[in-house]
Amino acid sequence: MGTGRADERKTTYREAMREAMREALRADDRVFLMGEDVGRYGGCFGVSLGLLEEFGPERIRDAPLSESAFVGAGIGAALSGLRPIVEIMTVNSSLLALDQILNNAATLLHMSGGQLPVPLVIRMTTGAGRQLAAQHSHSLEGWYAHIPGIRVLAPATIGDARHMLAPALADPDPVLIFEHGSLYNTAGELAPLSSPVDLDRAAVRRRGTDISLITYGGSLPKALAAADELAADDISAEVVDLRTLRPLDDETIDASVARTHRAVIVDEAWRSGSLAAEVSARIAERSLYELDAPVERVCSAEVPIPYARLLEQAALPRTADIVAAAHRAVD
Repeated sequence: MGTGRADERKTTYREAMREAMREALRADDRVFLMGEDVGRYGGCFGVSLGLLEEFGPERIRDAPLSESAFVGAGIGAALSGLRPIVEIMTVNSSLLALDQILNNAATLLHMSGGQLPVPLVIRMTTGAGRQLAAQHSHSLEGWYAHIPGIRVLAPATIGDARHMLAPALADPDPVLIFEHGSLYNTAGELAPLSSPVDLDRAAVRRRGTDISLITYGGSLPKALAAADELAADDISAEVVDLRTLRPLDDETIDASVARTHRAVIVDEAWRSGSLAAEVSARIAERSLYELDAPVERVCSAEVPIPYARLLEQAALPRTADIVAAAHRAVD
């Protein structure tokens, strides 16, 4: 880190998430963190660094290498009245706990007739772009957004990384938080929170009149960069950050399309059966007669994500791809 005053005021996404957990641990004795290497190692991505020394091993618990076991333990703790934060190292590993998430956490409130809420938060890293090859570069948020009974969050800004955890812990339902790995080192000034984050609302990150760029998570910086490039071509792009992937905020999406009459959906997941497909379908169902052009989708190539950097970048949505899609819609 730099030593200048401007640098000292900046916070990284990683630090914002750590401070959110620190605040939750201080505020409520029922909160604890559990996962692989979250204690002495400080988390695979350094998010929990220093928390073990501050809160001790009872509340910062290193778990064995068994996602099904420690997610199940988190579900049991939530049923017992605690407020666990469970960290799964990467989204691909969450598939090893899919039975626990889908068949237990998401269904117990319903199957118990409302008697067994599961106030559990599960954090995991998602996304590609860091040369982690095909097994550690998935974007499976859309899979989880398919499941009733859970809430799915994708904080894309430092502010959301800092402030979405508290309302997630207060939610009586299980909440999954997807943290894109490319965002951890991003830095910026953390604005004071004027009101609690509304987990039911998307955020318009940039106002525009000609086209809506609708995205989430690690693709938000690309969409904002595309909006800058489009502005140089006299195209005013509005950028909508979905933030909450389940439930989707139809109202904000509809209002944006009504303003701009065109839409590009940017989603790092594969195109087939993607969250982009769901958003596109909802626009067609709810806002078809507002559209002046077909909805465009910019997604990852339908291949296992390559390891080689140039091939990986070619497989992922790029700013140039977003700009090209916007031009097709506007022209």
